[in-house]
Amino acid sequence: MRLAAIHTYPIKGCRRLDHDAARVEPWGLAGDRRWLIVDDGGVGVTQRQHPELVTLRAVPRPGGLELAAPGRPALDLAEPHGGEPIEVRVFESRPTTPALAAGPTADDWLSRLLGQPVRLAWLGDPAANPVMQPVPDGAGTSVNFADGTPLLLTSTASLDEFNAWLLESGSPEGPLPMSRFRANLVIAGGSPWAEGEWVDRRVRIGATVFRGLTQCGRCVVSATDQDTGVRGQEPLRTLAVRRNIGRRLLFGLQLAVELPPDADPVGRAVDCGTLTIGDEVELLG
Repeated sequence: MRLAAIHTYPIKGCRRLDHDAARVEPWGLAGDRRWLIVDDGGVGVTQRQHPELVTLRAVPRPGGLELAAPGRPALDLAEPHGGEPIEVRVFESRPTTPALAAGPTADDWLSRLLGQPVRLAWLGDPAANPVMQPVPDGAGTSVNFADGTPLLLTSTASLDEFNAWLLESGSPEGPLPMSRFRANLVIAGGSPWAEGEWVDRRVRIGATVFRGLTQCGRCVVSATDQDTGVRGQEPLRTLAVRRNIGRRLLFGLQLAVELPPDADPVGRAVDCGTLTIGDEVELLG
């Protein structure tokens, strides 16, 4: 098995960025979901509410971020070190996370794009944001503004079998691209759904070791075309028939990063390696 693709999403819910290589941090890939759009109650705004976020392109630069979207002038932002502290939630049901406000210029730009008052927050200290489920000893306990675990892995073999199911069913929506599943890491080779057997196991990609935490239950975002924002019924309809396990529609594996033996448990200032397309993927046990 080999690593076939690497993706990050600098603002949660925004358009993906594709990478040939990416540095691994205890809370995920460098630059991934360090920014969050929130409503006037401090709760995250994502493609669940605004599928048009597929058009928002956020490109990190050293010390900042550039935003672009159709019909809007580009906006360059600096990381708001020393900015206004605010408390935000990824979801209404989650505990608050301390963040820093990006400022009124960013808020106005995004409010105009989405047609509602929103603010942009930056996660200045990911180590202060805990993973939202039990994490094995030796793995990082911090997360970025992801749904609850640092990284998501998917498999081309699983997607191929899923698309075969779509063809068999006569669905007009197939085949689906991997972009629907908004993974960080995509692997090629192996058997369909093998990644589902990696829960509670160690996986080495290149020189970095990860821990499988849970299979990923899919939501309405996976039914959103990541180029147009148009929402359909797939893959949720077919997953409900074929991959409905414990009332969760499963596709992909959520991961935590295994830390070096002498690392702080929250993982501050730890070098966890770099992933490169083509890296070997090995199940360690």
